[in-house]
Amino acid sequence: MYYNGIYHLFYQYNPYGAVWGNIVWAHSVSKDLINWKALKPAIKPTKSFDKYGCWSGSATVLPNNEPVIQYTGINDENQTQVQNYAIPANISDPYLEEWIKPNNNPLIIADPSVNKTAFRDPTTAWVGQDGHWRILIGSRRKNRGIAYLYKSKDFIKWVKAKHPLHSKQNTGNWECPDFFSIDKYVPDNTSVDGWRGLRYDYGNFYASKSFFDPSKNRRILWGWSNESDTKMDDGEKGWAGIQSIPRTIWLDPNGKQLLLWPIRELETLRGHKVRLSNQMLEKGNVVKIKGITAAQADVEVVFSFPSLDKAEPFDPSWDHIDAQELCCRKGSTVQGGVGPIGLLTLASKKLEEYTPVFFRVFKAKDKKHKILLCSDASSSSLKKGLYKPSFAGFVNVDLSKKKLSLRSLIDHSVVESFGAGGKVCITSRVYPTLAVLNGAHLYAFNNGSESITVERLDAWSMNSPQMN
Repeated sequence: MYYNGIYHLFYQYNPYGAVWGNIVWAHSVSKDLINWKALKPAIKPTKSFDKYGCWSGSATVLPNNEPVIQYTGINDENQTQVQNYAIPANISDPYLEEWIKPNNNPLIIADPSVNKTAFRDPTTAWVGQDGHWRILIGSRRKNRGIAYLYKSKDFIKWVKAKHPLHSKQNTGNWECPDFFSIDKYVPDNTSVDGWRGLRYDYGNFYASKSFFDPSKNRRILWGWSNESDTKMDDGEKGWAGIQSIPRTIWLDPNGKQLLLWPIRELETLRGHKVRLSNQMLEKGNVVKIKGITAAQADVEVVFSFPSLDKAEPFDPSWDHIDAQELCCRKGSTVQGGVGPIGLLTLASKKLEEYTPVFFRVFKAKDKKHKILLCSDASSSSLKKGLYKPSFAGFVNVDLSKKKLSLRSLIDHSVVESFGAGGKVCITSRVYPTLAVLNGAHLYAFNNGSESITVERLDAWSMNSPQMN
């Protein structure tokens, strides 16, 4: 949340180890969303209503400028989940370091119709024109994911609405739902309602939460990027899990999806810049981007192509597989027509290790084009025992100008990529053994039969922020 000039980030944290357990609400503060200072945990299990765990939740700033945290507590050994609240002990403390839990907790308990062991993660509240506060709580009934809607006039007494806001069969427990108003948005059922449909991010991006930043009139989304190595590796590192770069989120002018883009403050970390302009890439060409720290970089590139005639036909049978499976079949080394074109990030000198982020253009029977964006970790590391998936999503973009844009944020073990101005975002966690520090390299490549032009590529070495 943003409160009196300070950004507050609360996150699930185990103070005793790098694996899940002993969860408290850690607390960090920042004035710019880039440099962070760690404070002591804000909430720990101390009461009967959260004795067995303080799980996720949200903060709401009330109209009298008083913040309130709502969170899920586990109150018995049977994992019964209840919704509690906490308030600052000293509202004049600029960092809000102390939080107290009033004795009228819990505020919300599951009624008999609700699965009390799958009832968690209250959202930030907002007030409707009727004066009622509203929140969602994630749940499930058997394998049907559910977002229950609760209303309150006073923020203390909450009543479950007659019907859930939304539910869907075969989607499992809905964790960390988000709930906020945007402009008018009418779903037209062109995307699957579930795992194969539209996502904020198609990669290592989980339990995202947003907040409204009144200082800049924007909504910002945070996502947790979990590890892809083993618990033993996490133990050796002494930590596990990072926050992705904060992203501004807004509705695409076409009204069909949400767009995400790294916050502008990230640009304050940009250092030395290199530029590549009007570089032709024929089939099989690879061009090294020199002069930057390739292990820690921000790269923006625009690819253009003279024709779409060589686009591969889109096999109708592929309609039954998702983008991730198609990326597995059509990786960066599989020659195409228009594409694969993109970047080889965190690449070793002889390409024993590399993480390609690339586009591939297909032509469907209706003569429309399908564009695939992939971030493929399958060749990212020589290390054994890693989860190395091929993440991917389809990009809904107009190709009349025959251009595709890509931005990738590269940071040692993470590559966050944004296709076509944020229409498709993919976060990959990778662990190279050779492509580290000065051993990491960055390339632009084309493995399609259609010649491609790197119209413009800007790349910056990125400085390190102050992190806790």
